[in-house]
Amino acid sequence: MACCSPQHGTLTGVRLLAVNLAVVRTGEWTGRMGRTGIDKRPAPGPVRVGAFGLAGDTIVDRRHHGGADRAAYAYADEDFAWWSRELGRQLWPGSFGENLTTSGLDVTGARIGERWAIGSTVFQVTAPRVPCQVFAGFWDVPDLIGRFVRRGCPGAYLRVIAEGEVAAGNPITIVHRPAHDITVGHVFRALTLEPDLLPDLAPLVDILPADVATTIRRRTMPRSRPIRASADTGPAQTHTSPVLPSPPPPPSSLFSDVGPI
Repeated sequence: MACCSPQHGTLTGVRLLAVNLAVVRTGEWTGRMGRTGIDKRPAPGPVRVGAFGLAGDTIVDRRHHGGADRAAYAYADEDFAWWSRELGRQLWPGSFGENLTTSGLDVTGARIGERWAIGSTVFQVTAPRVPCQVFAGFWDVPDLIGRFVRRGCPGAYLRVIAEGEVAAGNPITIVHRPAHDITVGHVFRALTLEPDLLPDLAPLVDILPADVATTIRRRTMPRSRPIRASADTGPAQTHTSPVLPSPPPPPSSLFSDVGPI
């Protein structure tokens, strides 16, 4: 299903709608850590952006979240509208746990390695967000993970290429668009419901986050299987043959939602 974000073409009106920082929440729904920073609220002014995230943001589980490859998370305001209709509730900037709420930008259609200039900061698109149970608990929608995966509008994780400041209202300029056609949506489908797409991602393993690259290599690696010895074939040999990508694990177990929450 196509996302609500408009296609690339003109950049008129493409801007940062909100910059969102965490309000730490507690409760059983927050999982094993007992705390989470997924609840993000709009900041009142400019926010400094460093290599590992936004000043004033909170990342509780640093083993599985944040890092240079996922320093920020962007979600399109246009995709809020579909979810608001689907759930029958108003969704505000930060509702997806995103740091950056965009307007007029096709986030799902952004290419891996694409670069955006926002304020004095330059970001690079690295990967889609794969949700976990904390997200479902935050929204109090038990089947949210499956619905989010089927919807296929995951938002984009970003690497910081040039540190700087961002603020609501900043224009967003695409300063580099790679020649390939592998988008955030393409990677998301490959990692979730369409594992046959995984080989498409092989040329991008140096741009994708390291854990995603490892997953791609593991799930597309040819397997070796022994051929039994017989009178005709001689001693047992090892035969390596390509195999189809393995079926994906349940979406909630893919990467434990390794991003800035």
